[in-house]
Amino acid sequence: WSRNALEWNLANDASFGPHTTGGCSTCKGALTINGSSIQRNVAYYIIAHAAKFVPAGSVRIGSNVSGDLQTVAFKTPAGKKVLIAENNGGTDIVFNIKFNGKWVIASLPAGGVGTYIW
Repeated sequence: WSRNALEWNLANDASFGPHTTGGCSTCKGALTINGSSIQRNVAYYIIAHAAKFVPAGSVRIGSNVSGDLQTVAFKTPAGKKVLIAENNGGTDIVFNIKFNGKWVIASLPAGGVGTYIW
């Protein structure tokens, strides 16, 4: 099975269109364009953050959801590992990052996102 998010529209108009029939009628793209005005939405920053640390050619090597903590890990073409973690909860969270028998304790504030590279 699959669990994913799809940014269907990179940009939408002031009414959040176009929409797919039966789909979300209030979902925003990365940008909202209203005449000559451009507004950056949350998806813009999500895409920009991931693109900064996960270059083209990277391969997803893992993902996990544990309570309010969502993670996804990649191996870059240069061989680096990149872990992006998001705390969807309303309280701070402490968690372990384990790889090849080594581990580190990390923490994220409520609603926080962290990127770890090794």
